[in-house]
Amino acid sequence: MTGGPQGADPSFTIRFWGTRGSLPCPGPETVRYGGNTTCIEVRCGGRVLIIDAGSGLRKLGQSLMRGGRVDADIFFTHTHWDHVCGLPFFVPAFIPGNAIRFHAAHLGPADSIHRVLAEQMLAPLFPVPLGTFGASCSFSDFPQGAVLNPLPGVTLRTGPLNHPNGATGYRIEYAGRVACVITDTEHPESGRDPNVMALVQDADVMVYDAMFADAAYPRFKGWGHSTWEEAIRIAEAANVKRPVLFHHDPNADDAALDAVAAAAAARYPGALVAKEGETLTL
Repeated sequence: MTGGPQGADPSFTIRFWGTRGSLPCPGPETVRYGGNTTCIEVRCGGRVLIIDAGSGLRKLGQSLMRGGRVDADIFFTHTHWDHVCGLPFFVPAFIPGNAIRFHAAHLGPADSIHRVLAEQMLAPLFPVPLGTFGASCSFSDFPQGAVLNPLPGVTLRTGPLNHPNGATGYRIEYAGRVACVITDTEHPESGRDPNVMALVQDADVMVYDAMFADAAYPRFKGWGHSTWEEAIRIAEAANVKRPVLFHHDPNADDAALDAVAAAAAARYPGALVAKEGETLTL
């Protein structure tokens, strides 16, 4: 495991700006757990990593702008619409002097993250093209399984997930602690997914795709999502300190997620259901 550089700020936090899957679902019935789609801000010693660019990215961008010049890396688990739809509204990307680096691994040699992001911002889908970004932007595609060092003292381990069109899981190591983001993925019918297990072993925090419950899951086989009970089983098998249930079904209101939170905590003390706006300190 990689620690921070000597004398570096050891702070390591995760903030949820979007916790939903599939599509935004704002309203009074989702106000406590949030209605925006997936976007996670990870700060390692004050430096910013962003996982996914769902609709939650809009508010994250506004928050970052209040801190002055923005320098950030955005890593995509994959590029389904709910994970990229916030990008056209990410204000820091339009401001000269900012620096934004975009990274993805799931597209393989036949495609690129630049093409996919650019095409979602072309007419008639969107009136403002990616080429109008004023920030210094770079786009990189890397192989799944690569080990990256995006920031000083940060090791980012990656691996493939089981999802239609592919997806990538991330293990972020900094200052002797580990946070993992495992979404969107479907677990095998028996045993644990070895790619997931390798990423989350002994993690301090595991953010995991818990879109369904075991009882409902058989109706959704092949959709590429998992269950909150599987998150608990993985946490038990991999010695994860805190599983965080994520990528909530847009049909699950606050009351339903309260019930999941209570059941998960009873099964595994420390388990949480991700809430939009919540910050975890490792």
